[in-house]
Amino acid sequence: MNVAQNIVAGLDRILTMELVRVTERAAVAAARLRGRGDEKAADQVAVDAMREELNRLAINGTVVIGEGERDEAPMLYIGEEVGSGKGPAVDIALDPLEGTTICAKNLPNALAVIAIAEKGSLLFAPDVYMDKIAIGPGYADGVIDIDAAPAENIASLARAKGVAVSEITACILDRPRHGALIEAVCATGAAIRLIGDGDVAGVIHTTDPDETGIDIYLGTGGAPEGVLAAAALRCTGGQMQGRLVLDTPQKLARAAKMGILDPNRVYRAQDMARGDVLFAATGVTDGNMLAGVKFGRNFITTHTIVLRSSSRTVREIKARHQDLEKF
Repeated sequence: MNVAQNIVAGLDRILTMELVRVTERAAVAAARLRGRGDEKAADQVAVDAMREELNRLAINGTVVIGEGERDEAPMLYIGEEVGSGKGPAVDIALDPLEGTTICAKNLPNALAVIAIAEKGSLLFAPDVYMDKIAIGPGYADGVIDIDAAPAENIASLARAKGVAVSEITACILDRPRHGALIEAVCATGAAIRLIGDGDVAGVIHTTDPDETGIDIYLGTGGAPEGVLAAAALRCTGGQMQGRLVLDTPQKLARAAKMGILDPNRVYRAQDMARGDVLFAATGVTDGNMLAGVKFGRNFITTHTIVLRSSSRTVREIKARHQDLEKF
């Protein structure tokens, strides 16, 4: 067995189920503060819990998508080393609380999210916007094109799915910048699902339209969230395209510093998350795919999905925790 095979086996053996524990801890911590109106506090407890659990893992991990650059984030910053240092070398993309506003207002689809891949496999993306388009699995390459008009992409998807355009639902972040996009989608006759926050969840929802009602994700959101979403789609077979929005000299310089030399490059899911990828997400609040954390008198329940790209395995884990001290 060569080195690469050893790494893949290590990811499978050590991390597939251990990742569940990482996102469960973060989700439970954040859930204790949901609906309290304090985004920063909810995010901080999720960060603390996720970092503590990551440092228990037998990995030599480097955060490549995290809470910000080193001078902006005290913990889980880009470049921070986590884990015991004794296992495989891996890249880590994470969002301990995806949807801080959602959690603070106790609205649907807040998540704790993490992705792990072999060293050098995740896009080192600056904290800028990214134009995105994504669909779920089961379609031939070329169904979507980030440079095509929304009407063209929706019509193409409807043809590929064998339905009328009116049966397609597009998920879009509810932001003023998306006014023209929303108008263009409405003009096609397709339906729109507006979300207030959490575009990682928005992209993931395209992987199971029968459950979520979402066929396509369109719009501009954070580039770090784009990498996390791409990791999930790599595991399910979905398609995604993204382009960084580098519209100032400062952003161009920051991107160049991170090794991005072509500011107009279109990244596919397999460009943003290469090789063997593991992805896990635990619900913080109730959502379309995952139930939120529930607190019983003597137990806590969590709902998690954990995915692996090399096997296209999707595990759904509904756990009842009775040892409350571990949280």
